[in-house]
Amino acid sequence: MKKARLILENGMVFEGEHFGFDGDCLGEVVFTTGMTGYQESITDPSFNQQILVFSYPMIGNYGINTEDFESLTAGVSGIVVGEYCKKPSHWQKNMSLDAFLKLQKVPGIAGIDTRKLVKIIRKAGTIKGMITTDMATDAICLEQVTKFDPKNHVSNVSTKNTYHLPGSGNRVVIIDFGMKKSILAELTKKACDIIVVPYNTPAHIILSYNPKGVVLSNGPGDPAHMPEEVFQTIRTLDGNLPLLGICLGHQLYALANGAKTYKLLFGHRGANHAVVDIAKNQVVMTSQNHSYAVDEKSLKHTNIVMTQYALNDKTVEGLAHEKFPSLTVQYHPESAPGPLDTNAIFTEFVECMTNQKIIEGVK
Repeated sequence: MKKARLILENGMVFEGEHFGFDGDCLGEVVFTTGMTGYQESITDPSFNQQILVFSYPMIGNYGINTEDFESLTAGVSGIVVGEYCKKPSHWQKNMSLDAFLKLQKVPGIAGIDTRKLVKIIRKAGTIKGMITTDMATDAICLEQVTKFDPKNHVSNVSTKNTYHLPGSGNRVVIIDFGMKKSILAELTKKACDIIVVPYNTPAHIILSYNPKGVVLSNGPGDPAHMPEEVFQTIRTLDGNLPLLGICLGHQLYALANGAKTYKLLFGHRGANHAVVDIAKNQVVMTSQNHSYAVDEKSLKHTNIVMTQYALNDKTVEGLAHEKFPSLTVQYHPESAPGPLDTNAIFTEFVECMTNQKIIEGVK
């Protein structure tokens, strides 16, 4: 098999076996602890310009099917695995992971001690890297890694055109910052009449659709780098309509209300993150994928309150407005992959649209 290398910004080099697309890629090297759900992760737009490390030892066992895509194209720049399954077996399988990566032009590298790599990232923090089959000197490749500047994340993955998914219930506008397909699926189950708009759509256009509520979707990148007009749109909509923020949407809602965000050392990525719901005094398991978090201390002089927090590191996982029927969550309530403990968030959002219900929180 063809050899490949993973070259990190700190100069460390991991040698392994190439699979997937025959080419090079650059990206932030991040890891996920999920044991399953690799197809959903690979096609999650939130991974734009990132190289995803799977800590679970073998990936690809059940192949790729037509049901579990979160977008039409791969979100990741590349993937790193300990071992990939060359002969997957599943009744829904349409192709192997290797074949899918070739089709999507995503390079992969296998045969690496991914758990060692995860420990490095946990200690040093998220780090830039490169997967390459070019046996050029490390110095040449390292120069490319150092110069790599990931940007324009959301504009890369947001829809370019507005589209409509008819339903018989409440009309919902989704602002697409890099939306996962499963968010659409959950709102469709609630019979919502859905209109999806680009991330930079102004408030007056959104309001012209006469929605009952607005969803701020998940997406990639640093929320603080979003154009000011996006925050102005959120501020204009807030109070006029119930809002539901998911992941990046949660962070953008916080920033629009005067709070601050910061970058986590290595982020939360996986399907088993415990979150405490304050009002219910209950622990739920969540699916997460984010590099940034809301600064809890910055909530003090705002009108938003914390409703949930992460059990492991106490980061803010949920917000609500004190006066308006809006709520946000840092995790992915649609799961895909992950547990369905928090799926009821979509029911709460529908109740907010129907009854103007205000969610309880803790200041």
